[in-house]
Amino acid sequence: MKGVLLKVEGVKKSFGGLKAIRGGDLEVKRGERILIIGPNGSGKSTLINVISGVYRPDGGKVFFKEREITNLPPHEIARLGIIRTFQVPAVFGKLTVLENLLVAAKRRFGETYSSCLFKRRSWMEEEEELVKKAFELLKLLKIDHLWDKPASSLSGGQLKLLEMGKVAMAEAELVLMDEPVAGIHPYLAHNLLNKLVSLERERTYVIVEHRLDIILDYVDYVYAMHQGEIIAEGKPFDVLKDARLAEVYLGA
Repeated sequence: MKGVLLKVEGVKKSFGGLKAIRGGDLEVKRGERILIIGPNGSGKSTLINVISGVYRPDGGKVFFKEREITNLPPHEIARLGIIRTFQVPAVFGKLTVLENLLVAAKRRFGETYSSCLFKRRSWMEEEEELVKKAFELLKLLKIDHLWDKPASSLSGGQLKLLEMGKVAMAEAELVLMDEPVAGIHPYLAHNLLNKLVSLERERTYVIVEHRLDIILDYVDYVYAMHQGEIIAEGKPFDVLKDARLAEVYLGA
């Protein structure tokens, strides 16, 4: 498993009589941007939910950095370095844009009781560093003018950009993204994905997305799913030439 950050082996997940995943295998190397495609109901989001701990699989195993994380709760998986975004951005609507970024920060030295009481200078210095980093990210994302606005006042596209900022603040090694450009204008979608690319390259992404005309130029490798199974994998435009994939989409 040298160089492999995430490995999924034989994962199965059913909901009553519906077999959402029938034995999925997936491998993600460090620094890769992986895309999962397929028609609605093919098991893409279910697979993301299993990896992130939202769902417990009925069978199979999930490994992160060679450690098995199958059945760990979401907060423990997040602590290990895996975070996820949702198709509908999950933000604290009453908090400001800046506060949303600060809440997502991985380092929170000042939250411990002993640090608050006895190491005030240390945690105050850290808070200042986090605020500085947050403003740098907001500037990169071109939403720094909204720093003091409540997140609930942002447009859909701006919320997607805020999600990208939260990802960067969390300093996760692996980011699972469920339809990051769904429902937004193509120009803004390319802008968002360019921002993703401009963030640290060493971060690893697994992305579920339907808008292939937009996303393909930004990923390294593609897995195609249908009826809970991976039916094709490879370089982006090689997968699109796969006859099985064409049959699946035309049939759908």
